[in-house]
Parts: sequence; structure tokens; C-alpha cells
Amino acid sequence: MREEMPYGTEEGEGEEVGFPNITHKRLVVVGYALTSKKTKSFLQPKLEGLARNKGILFVAIDHNRPLSDQGPFDIVLHKLSGKEWRQILEDYRQTHPEVTVLDPPDAIQHLHNRQYMLQAVADMNLSDSYGKVGVPRQLVVKRDASSIPDAVANSGLTLPIVAKPLVNDGSAKSHELSLAFDRYSLQKLEPPLVLQEFVNHGGVLFKVYIVGEAIKVVRRFSLPDVSKRELSKTAGVYRFPRVSCAAASADDADLDPGIAELPPRPLLERLAKELRRRLGLRLFNLDMIREHGTRDRFYVIDINYFPGYGKMPEYEHIFTDFLLSLVQAKYKKRSG
Repeated sequence: MREEMPYGTEEGEGEEVGFPNITHKRLVVVGYALTSKKTKSFLQPKLEGLARNKGILFVAIDHNRPLSDQGPFDIVLHKLSGKEWRQILEDYRQTHPEVTVLDPPDAIQHLHNRQYMLQAVADMNLSDSYGKVGVPRQLVVKRDASSIPDAVANSGLTLPIVAKPLVNDGSAKSHELSLAFDRYSLQKLEPPLVLQEFVNHGGVLFKVYIVGEAIKVVRRFSLPDVSKRELSKTAGVYRFPRVSCAAASADDADLDPGIAELPPRPLLERLAKELRRRLGLRLFNLDMIREHGTRDRFYVIDINYFPGYGKMPEYEHIFTDFLLSLVQAKYKKRSG
């Protein structure tokens, strides 16, 4: 299932942090459990070809046979939903501690609820000489759409407001986005929802892809800024089925340098390292924006597990190096 995010778009050019060249004589077997759509977008011939050259073999997991009867695997790579699959993986992790499961099912589950998704970022309260990273003020509405106007007024959230489904399960519906210009229009929406203050960000979003310790940043076009004048003259709710789209790369666009400048690398490295630790995940991306008119005020507006790496530049090199580094680290631990 491809993951793309609110107020943004998808893949393009950017920067990366890679891994040292790792050589390994033994074949590394990666069992994968992905939807057919995800398999097609991720397991592209260029990835499988490079993996083979580096001694990595991708093997499809057969759902009609017990997982323990398959393999042996060095790594299990998965992105399937459902309680039954989560239980199968948890049992497998207990009985096969030598296998690296990317990533732990319980950690992934944490990102499915937008109420808690951004909590790790908020708790970090990251601020240093390179910048400040926070999350937009938000409000959760679980039921009764008629109560939303009063709830927004009482919370002190300022308009316009972005509304997103509370559950982020990778479905098309979970990527729907609405922008409300007056609080009464919010009654037209269907809870459960997360309401976020819309932060003007120059119409550009940064997708920060994380693959273990590697980071790749790409620019995407996003929702345009809303001026005070527009806000005073506009009413209603505008729906966006999916703002993200792979064609909407902003990397080659003629942008204002103040808008186009990527977030500072040291800030991203610190953010990624801390989020890997707090979330317990190694494969995810962040949607990040810079508040328009500032140089160093950033917001994380969404996080996705195992996003659409297939269109990330040089993903096959980054991903295969990452898989090899996991196996190398495991053997070092065993022989250490």
C-alpha cells in the first residue's frame, strides 16, 4: 500500500546519508509480506537486480503456510494490516528472536492513530541552534459533528483548520483531507477526526524518508498559503481526496530560496535518531513544513510507516545497504 501524506505531495530529488560499502559472502534471505500494490511499487526489477548482486534474496511469504515452516529468513519485511497478521508476527518474533522483523507490529500500530502519531515529536520539544521542530496545535473529535464549532472555539484553535481522519490505515479514505475556513462548516465533516491548525508554509512540504540511519529529503508541492484577507472572504469546507501526488515534485521548480531551502541536515539527523528510538521504527517518513516567513520554525504534520520508497531517488542503493547493515550488525553481536 503506498503511503503519502497530508498537506503534501510525493517523491523527488534531495539529499541522502548513505552507508559504508558492506560486503557479505553469505546469502541474506528477506521474507516479505506486502500487498500486491506495495509489492509492485517497492520490489521493482532494479531493486531485485541490485539486491541479487549484493547477495540479498527476496522471498514471498506464503500466507497459506505457517510462518515458522518457511525460510529460514534473516529479515522479515512486512506491511499488512489486521489483528490476525499482527498476532502471527508477534508469535514468530518470540520463537525466532534471531530474525529481524521490520518493523515490530505494535510500534507500527501506534502510527495508525493520528491522535498519538505526533506525540513523540511534541514530547521531544526539539530546539537547538539549527531550528525548532514542533507539531501544529490539534484537537481530536471522536463523535458528534454538531459539537465541533464549540469544541474549536473552546480549544482556541485558529482558522483555517485542516481536518484528517483519525485512523491512518493507508486506505484512500485515510488520506482524505479537508480545509475549513469557518468553524461552522466543520459540522459537515464526519468524525472521528483530527483537527489541526493550518500553518502557512509557502506551498511546499518536505518529505523526510528514513531507512535505518539513512535520510533522504525531497520537496513536494502542497496546499497554498491562506492570507488574512482570503480567510475573511472565504467560507466552507474544501475537500482534497489526496494532496500527495508523485508528479508534483517541487525539486526542479523555480522557488523562492527561503521556501525551497531544505531543513538543516544536523536538525534532521537529530530528529530522525530520536524518533527511531521513541517510535521503535526504522522504516518511515515524515511530512515536514517550514512556517512561512521563518527560517528555522518547522512542524511535523504526519508520519507514515514504510512509505512509497519506490519513487525515492536511489532507494534501491539505500535500501540494500540498510538490509546488509542489519545482518552485519547481527553477526558482530553474535561474535562479539
